Amino acid sequence: MTQDQTKALSLKAAYAYGTEHDLQSEVEEIRNMEIEWDRSYTSSLRRGYIVELFKKHGLFEEFIENHWIFGNTKSGESKQKRYLQIKQEYENFLAGRGPDEGEDGELEDEESDQQFAAEADLRDFLANNPTCIETGLCLYRSGDLSGVEFPIDSGFIDILAVDHDGRFVVIELKLGKGRNRAVGQLLYYMGWVDKNLGKGSCRGMIIAKEIPDDLVLAVKRAPGVSVFRYHLSVSVELVSPKV
Repeated sequence: MTQDQTKALSLKAAYAYGTEHDLQSEVEEIRNMEIEWDRSYTSSLRRGYIVELFKKHGLFEEFIENHWIFGNTKSGESKQKRYLQIKQEYENFLAGRGPDEGEDGELEDEESDQQFAAEADLRDFLANNPTCIETGLCLYRSGDLSGVEFPIDSGFIDILAVDHDGRFVVIELKLGKGRNRAVGQLLYYMGWVDKNLGKGSCRGMIIAKEIPDDLVLAVKRAPGVSVFRYHLSVSVELVSPKV
């Protein structure tokens, strides 16, 4: 895996990868395409064409694994869909169609985009303010590796933290209802941490907006797992003089 990983798909890495896999002419066409619209998504548009090109030739999974590991995260999957949506919007624009009149009759649902963004905002807030969950809790760090969307063998831990006793805490976020299937996923993550990072038996937390009864019942049979309900609030701050 290359070391120059970024959250946005790297066009530089994509162009080089495509050239190495006998797609030089297609890559050059994307790199040099004249974009004829009044929106600012030029780089994201090119990324949309790259995603489609690599998927068409069965190369996208390998590209992600070696050059864009963030693409396997929830946020990365959202970016992939957004790149393809922008590409579709551009093609609709060139064809004189409206934004929701693509060939498949449907673009990426705006509400879904908002949900991904909201979950990322929640994750980032809790990662930056772990003591609002529990006193003494801090984000795990090891060199350049952070506990935010921490990569493991099969998936990504939303937040990996350490408590005041030095034990690992695996935190799984659910923007809507935290259903009981989240328990199995969390237990796998906890088992992986125990096996690969040590430091004794870790703990687990599920943080969700809504906590159904079946989740509460399931957690009673899962030692070391706690459930939290989060609440959001909004405040307004004056940043310029009153008029």
